[in-house]
Amino acid sequence: MDLSKLAPAPGATKKRKRVGRGSGSGHGRRACRGNKGQRAKTNVHVWFEGGQMPLQRRLPKRGFTPHNRVEYEVVNLKRISEKFSEGDEINAETLKAKRLVRKRDARIKILADGELGFPVTVTVDAISAKAREMIEKAGGTVNLVG
Repeated sequence: MDLSKLAPAPGATKKRKRVGRGSGSGHGRRACRGNKGQRAKTNVHVWFEGGQMPLQRRLPKRGFTPHNRVEYEVVNLKRISEKFSEGDEINAETLKAKRLVRKRDARIKILADGELGFPVTVTVDAISAKAREMIEKAGGTVNLVG
């Protein structure tokens, strides 16, 4: 197989319809919009419903988005016990290296789902009270950033 010879299957793609490009194209003059009428003009929005109350105004507004919300990437103790060993340093860089955290600049919070049977040093942005208790019970230490 030669990568330079790759092409879509026959009939899988077709040319874009170029409307309003002259009578020789077959789609000139009225550009496939029909004769006159409101929808033949350019100043009618797609969501316009002929004066009927539009859909985005008929549906109720729901919820609230706080502007100062702080989002955390969550890591459970179960995942830490799978990926790390005794005495390891756990911080943003090591969690990213072990693929427990996706975003580069994410704030990280440790939660207490699972068990931890060995001491580790944890440096994160936030931690639940129960997770802190479990880490310290196993002989580890917790440091909060900021």
